[in-house]
Amino acid sequence: MTVDSVQLAALGDPTRRQIFELIAERPRSVAEVTRQVSVSQSAVSQHLKVLRDSRLVRAEPKGASNVYHIDPHGLGQMRAWLDRFWSKTLAAYKLAVETPPEESP
Repeated sequence: MTVDSVQLAALGDPTRRQIFELIAERPRSVAEVTRQVSVSQSAVSQHLKVLRDSRLVRAEPKGASNVYHIDPHGLGQMRAWLDRFWSKTLAAYKLAVETPPEESP
């Protein structure tokens, strides 16, 4: 699986997306995330592992726990992958708009 496939698969789970969005708001510990979602701390830890493995979040040790942050490098890779589609779509739109319509006989 490519990085973008792994990242898309990681964000395919609604709970994982919710956790990712919480961390995108501000860095959070597992305990903070657990208070905001409807799954156990163990489940949150498993979701965070998937997000870490897909390089969407990173853990920073703080005392006896970790604080999770968005991983800008991994997110940048995913954005670059998505931007390719956006660029192709814009180029196709530009061509369609600039091409004169064919006249009917």
